[in-house]
Amino acid sequence: MGVVGTWVRVGVGVLLGAVTGLVELVYLIWAGIILIPAWPQPRTRRAAVQRIQAGARNLAEVERWRLAAFLRAENASDYTGARAVEYLLLRWAVGLLGGLVLLLFLYGAAVGVIWTFEAFTGQSTLLLIVSQVLLSAVLLFLIVQGFIGIAAVERRLARHFLGPSTREVLERRITELSTSRAGVVAAVDAERRRIERDIHDGVQQRLVALGMLLGRARRAPDNSELIAQAHEETQHILDELRDVAWRAYPAALDNLGLHEALLRVAERAGIRVRLRYELAERPPSAVETAAYFVVSEAVTNAAKHAYAQEVTVDVTQADRLVVRVRDDGVGGADPGGSGLSGLARRVAAVDGEFTVDSPVGGPTVIVAELPCV
Repeated sequence: MGVVGTWVRVGVGVLLGAVTGLVELVYLIWAGIILIPAWPQPRTRRAAVQRIQAGARNLAEVERWRLAAFLRAENASDYTGARAVEYLLLRWAVGLLGGLVLLLFLYGAAVGVIWTFEAFTGQSTLLLIVSQVLLSAVLLFLIVQGFIGIAAVERRLARHFLGPSTREVLERRITELSTSRAGVVAAVDAERRRIERDIHDGVQQRLVALGMLLGRARRAPDNSELIAQAHEETQHILDELRDVAWRAYPAALDNLGLHEALLRVAERAGIRVRLRYELAERPPSAVETAAYFVVSEAVTNAAKHAYAQEVTVDVTQADRLVVRVRDDGVGGADPGGSGLSGLARRVAAVDGEFTVDSPVGGPTVIVAELPCV
């Protein structure tokens, strides 16, 4: 969704918030009317309070839907009826304030139409036109800031009163930790199987061939050529072992840091890799390792499966370390595949977020956001 679409969505959310704010004000007045006479009688008071809280929860659920649909604010559903009433006591005023901002916007739009008509019909002087343009710019700025402020207050107010309870936060955290632990175990097992397969299909076969060459050399009267072949085969075996060790864990990552390790990934990729590295200092070891494997796996997939000609890698840091890998391949990557799902588990293990956007036809964009502490 573009900028215009975003502002339309926020505007509709503020408009609906003004309507619900008016409804909530009426509801609170009604609640006060039925609660005041019932207050002296405990049983009647309890029944009235329960009724009021039930209605407040219904209105709060409408607000949760509006906030999620138009202001992109998700809130928990385990709040109490008392919290819902407290929320409405403040929320109605915010809603009506948003309605005033909308009225100001409509007034400015109407005045702008009138001024434009007068300018085209020659009823305004140049000085008046310039002053009107300046006033319109100031008014538009104030309205935009008003929309931003109303949306921010809406989100903060809902998060305070309707946010997840301590129990729900802990339950979510336990679920995340259980899932990430299981994912790490699965990723480790998959990595072990891959290393075993690489050794069996590569190094082991070359060692068998080396043994056969040495056996023939022992039996041959003139074994100089066979020894030369055996020497060449040992070089291939060393290269295979280096490749296996590098894929398991690159020594350059510990010795030289993430930047140097990523430069070596770019050199070994077989396709053009543009690397933009903007970290002022080294991240923690676990985060550094996760970032390395995200880039390494993404570049390998782009070269082998996406038939990409160029890969762009951006490593930046704001509040979190962000790794973004984009290739110009055919797209259609499956986030549930063994490679990408393994990366997702690796990133989740350090409390990061992992996303894959790979429409058919490309481009594929992989983003990992990793905590820096």
